[in-house]
Amino acid sequence: MGYLGVEQSLTGRRWVGPGVEQERLAEALAQQSGLPGALCQTLARLGVDGADAEAYLEPRLRELLPDPRTLRDMEAASRRLLQAVERRERIAIFADYDVDGGASAALLLDWLGQMGREATLYVPDRIDEGYGPNVPAMRELAARHDLIVCVDCGTLSHEPIAAAEGAEVVVLDHHLGGETLPDCVAVVNPNRQDEDGALAHLCAAAVVFLVLVDCGRQLREAGARGPDLMGMLDLVALATVADVAPLKGVNRALVRQGLAVMGRRDRPGLVALADVARLDTAPSSHHLGYVLGPRINAGGRVGRADLGARLLACADPHEAQAMAERLDGLNTERREIEEAVRAAALAQAEARGLDAPLVWAAGEGWHPGVVGIVASRLKELTNRPAVVIGLDGAEGKGSGRSVSGVDLGAAIQRLAGEGMLLKGGGHRMAAGLTVARDKLEPAMTRLAELLAKQGAGLGGAADLRLDGVLMPGAATCELCEEMERAGPFGAGAPSPRFVIPDAQIGYAKQVGSGHLKLSFGDGLGARLDAICFGAFDGPLGTELSNHAGRRFHLAGRLEINVWNGRRSVQLRLEDAAPA
Repeated sequence: MGYLGVEQSLTGRRWVGPGVEQERLAEALAQQSGLPGALCQTLARLGVDGADAEAYLEPRLRELLPDPRTLRDMEAASRRLLQAVERRERIAIFADYDVDGGASAALLLDWLGQMGREATLYVPDRIDEGYGPNVPAMRELAARHDLIVCVDCGTLSHEPIAAAEGAEVVVLDHHLGGETLPDCVAVVNPNRQDEDGALAHLCAAAVVFLVLVDCGRQLREAGARGPDLMGMLDLVALATVADVAPLKGVNRALVRQGLAVMGRRDRPGLVALADVARLDTAPSSHHLGYVLGPRINAGGRVGRADLGARLLACADPHEAQAMAERLDGLNTERREIEEAVRAAALAQAEARGLDAPLVWAAGEGWHPGVVGIVASRLKELTNRPAVVIGLDGAEGKGSGRSVSGVDLGAAIQRLAGEGMLLKGGGHRMAAGLTVARDKLEPAMTRLAELLAKQGAGLGGAADLRLDGVLMPGAATCELCEEMERAGPFGAGAPSPRFVIPDAQIGYAKQVGSGHLKLSFGDGLGARLDAICFGAFDGPLGTELSNHAGRRFHLAGRLEINVWNGRRSVQLRLEDAAPA
């Protein structure tokens, strides 16, 4: 039976609450620690017991940061980078066009700048060149540079790296490696096949950061000082969240510390972007993933590919402002393109069925810059891995997004190895592929088989997972601040979602473009406000605004709302069911 008896909510979902073991762990935590019950429920869901609770709530980078040299080729990579600096060699950075690639490039550009050196930035065009190093670009860069550093790409680029004659190449990446590695100075990648996988959850920017940490170690051993790396953690945090890296272990500490650095507003590019996005509160992981990240990605999706990386590396506030405004405009353009593709992809996926191990759609001329976002939307809607492909001529280029516990990158790579794809690769949560048009259907059928073996499709597509019940009187700013200690929240650590049971709605009205604002209470004097974005796009808006005195269970996430300097708690409403 569904949680609180809800088998089908107003949005058609079954509610799933904490299991017996989670309830037991939460109760034990509360007794041992004296922490609020809601926080204990969240920690229990994350698998944190009483002995580890305090360390989990206060993650320390000093304790969680691994020794960089646990990664293969680390010392060779950092030594070669320092050598290039000392010899005043010509350095080029070849970066992927997404946030992780841009942040990785900006980290290197920042570090090199503080070391008194410059580098050429090269970001390939998504449509004309595609992902990763290509032979013409690498050949051209090698003719004018001594060292090429590939960030967030390069692990599978054997031929392009071989074409870089006259230059040496270092690869700093996190995408799944193949059976062989390209012939170059170093490939630092926690997802090489000869790594143990202990750091497989790192994004590329975190790998670059570890390389810079090792550079700092070598500089200290030589009696010199390097740049302040802690001040660069804002870039690592941004990349970690935007690339959907699981927020566990060192990633939590990187993001927690990086958000604190970002809050100081020292980096002109991020300051300009936050201002353009009208971000007027302290940054959170939500802002990284849903406010800043999409704007940085917009350049690589529908505009100039290197714009995001250049913004992040920009030291001039006026230049940063101009680039941020350009990216904001491109993001608006991207949303319009995305909406058209999303509607067509959803209709196609629904016709095919949303309960299979894989949800996929393919369409003529779908913009390759938005297929990944649309895949993410389908994944969120169905709780299944999703792939969306844009067809052009005899080929289709697509992108996929996965759910927790299902390694999409490995499945895509195996599919490529079986000859079902022209090209494919990625990591656990996201992957890209190129497929021949005449192999599209059999390739997707085979991919669904591979994902089913990993357990994809077993959960209910419409399940809404909840951490427990919360009464309106317990929803305070103090509780929200306590809950944030269990964060940052994101991939692998979803933010807590609670139910306010048997709520009596006081008022409900439409605000903005289809949103719902309401106030409710428990009938005993405690009241709470709620906002539901896009409520009138579905049944929630109509049902709750016409409540006629009926009581409802209300499900959502607590947040602190700041208005005219006043702080108050509100529920970001996601679902409801008759009480």
